[in-house]
Amino acid sequence: MDEAIHEFDDFVVSRDQEIGEEKKGKWSEIFGRQAPLHVELGTGKGDFISQLAELHPDINYIGIEMQQDVLYSAAKKIAERELKNVRLLVFDINHIEDIFAEGEVDRFYINFCDPWPKKRHAKRRLTHVGFLEKYRRLLKKPGELHFKTDNRPLFDFSLEQFEEAGLRVQDVSYDLHAENRPDNIMTEYERKFSGFGEKINRCEVIFE
Repeated sequence: MDEAIHEFDDFVVSRDQEIGEEKKGKWSEIFGRQAPLHVELGTGKGDFISQLAELHPDINYIGIEMQQDVLYSAAKKIAERELKNVRLLVFDINHIEDIFAEGEVDRFYINFCDPWPKKRHAKRRLTHVGFLEKYRRLLKKPGELHFKTDNRPLFDFSLEQFEEAGLRVQDVSYDLHAENRPDNIMTEYERKFSGFGEKINRCEVIFE
């Protein structure tokens, strides 16, 4: 995939390219327009972001994924839909403050992230208060984080972290698909595991 990914260089920053500080605070210029910026942390194969971007052409979307071979699948979906409002990055979320300026992002999405179930790995969870403080700095006020997981222990942990960080939580669901919400866009992982009868947990977190 290292060579194949370069056919999408017009909207993908691949592993062998430097993202660099020059993009920090400049995403509106990179997209060529002023629009809300929504960022998905852990894009996977791109089902979610491609559908979302197609439904909302007035929003700029960035998908971040560590695994380049996985992001290649997302890039193909973006290209097939000819979406001009998406950029994809092969990047480590731990260093997210290197690529976004304070107040540059309007919304983050975290869908089915690694639960890091061992207690000693709690700080690696993307909803740990350490990450929440990073998101707080990068989000405009009020900003939002939309979170979905099939892992109930992770969801309970996350709700505790949101409270610890002094954040307001709304639209909490412990069985999202039972609500038959027409606005729910599924990830490839969500489609698979909800088909097995797994309950999907979801909430929205407000940074004020």
